[in-house]
Amino acid sequence: MINIGKMNRLTVSAELPFGFHLSTPEDPDRLVTLMSENAPDNIKQGDKIDVFVGTDEHGELVAYHNQPAVMVGETAVLTAVSVTDFGAFFDWGLDKDLLVKTRQQEFPIHQGMRCLVHVYMDEHTGCLLGSTRLHSFYREQSPYLNEGEEVQCQVYAKTPLGFKVLINQNCLGLIFQSDAFKPLKIGDVTTGFIKAIREDGKIDVALQPQLHKGRAKLEQQIIDDLHAHGGFSTITDKSPADDIYQRFNVSKGAYKKALGSLYKQRRITINPEMIKLNKENAKK
Repeated sequence: MINIGKMNRLTVSAELPFGFHLSTPEDPDRLVTLMSENAPDNIKQGDKIDVFVGTDEHGELVAYHNQPAVMVGETAVLTAVSVTDFGAFFDWGLDKDLLVKTRQQEFPIHQGMRCLVHVYMDEHTGCLLGSTRLHSFYREQSPYLNEGEEVQCQVYAKTPLGFKVLINQNCLGLIFQSDAFKPLKIGDVTTGFIKAIREDGKIDVALQPQLHKGRAKLEQQIIDDLHAHGGFSTITDKSPADDIYQRFNVSKGAYKKALGSLYKQRRITINPEMIKLNKENAKK
């Protein structure tokens, strides 16, 4: 069986003036063309080789000795190398660029843009194509996720509400602008936490843990940081948000709430210039 859009081990069944025909013992009449410029050196009839099987513009099977950056059913960040009236072409590591038709674009694509592209086989033409409209291939719900769960997110689009993300390479969600305390751009991979699962099953993601669990973890990070720096820190509730993010990977709002909790517990003293660990409550 030949798996289109995947790597296959095929047999060289014939040598041609311009290349080779490849096939499998199970289906010897289904031929894949390997052009000479895409073939490894010194191959001959009867050899078994590993190739990527793709399609040409007519849907005919063609082989490449090198593996592309993304295969059918997968999603990866690719760069647009040219744009026409009917679509954009992306470099995916093969001589023939991957076409994303205009109707399969989540947003208008310009040359040089980096986009999250999903590879699929068009059922009408049999050709391998790309799409940035991930909602056509991934669900916006998941029965396997729970609120508060840590997940991996990859940004694939920006909207007025925030950022659309691919969660765990499995389903789609949204990071609201108010929950995006650090800069995000298309293709970025970041850790997130399931903030809410709505009544319709759609998923909201935040970049930091919610409520008391996240705050308790951050409070311990602050105490550990104070111990590591002799009981003092110049990162206060007045510090720039970027400085706080660089040290603790959280928003300024979350940091201020954690400081307030530690202050109420009398574990720290706060003044405009510094935070000091209270020695009588200095346990880690």
